Amino acid sequence: MKNNAELQEDVQNAIKWEPLLHAAEIGVTAKDGVVSLTGIVDSYAKKMEAENAAKRVIGVKALVEKIEVKLHSSWSKTDADIAKDVLTALNSNWSVPKEKVTVKVEEGFVTLEGELPWNYQREAAKNTVNYLMGVKGVTNLIKIKTETHDAIEKHDVEKAIGRSWAIDDSDINVSVSGTTVTLTGTVDSWYQKEEAGRIAWNTPGIWHVKNDLEVDYYYAFAD
Repeated sequence: MKNNAELQEDVQNAIKWEPLLHAAEIGVTAKDGVVSLTGIVDSYAKKMEAENAAKRVIGVKALVEKIEVKLHSSWSKTDADIAKDVLTALNSNWSVPKEKVTVKVEEGFVTLEGELPWNYQREAAKNTVNYLMGVKGVTNLIKIKTETHDAIEKHDVEKAIGRSWAIDDSDINVSVSGTTVTLTGTVDSWYQKEEAGRIAWNTPGIWHVKNDLEVDYYYAFAD
């Protein structure tokens, strides 16, 4: 049984275990599986590391993330310089099709737009930007518009999810409407939820995934 204090401690330890976050001052609170993160870090990469570390902790059902990025003065860059760095990084990444992503930068916050045929390319574009110096945040508005016109088969998605050793798919329901796949039901961890969504996104012909899976680890939480 894991109560609120134990979940809080587990998340704190998970964050401290990450090399980038050893010295980071990040506050953690937990209540009924909902974890809140607060504090200030000096890079967007650290913000993302803290969020991902918390997601991997068993018992976390939802995450409220209010970590602020404040760059050291020596790390600050103009929006024009950041935009140039982003474009260079995207063009250097073989996973991202050339000249398919547009970039907007405002006060260090980067917005990515455009259309790509695969979700892994969209994720690669965002991950490329996460670790660039001067970036305070990234909004990924890239849309998926697949080049294949094959019909999406429900059983193909179900089989793909079922092949993963990391996912218990006994309570996962898949529905297909046109180019949209919807996942409902329950899984044991946030990792399983994201992994099921990632696998669904790999389906040829898909434009949208609605990941409505609920996380329920069956832990009892107490005040």
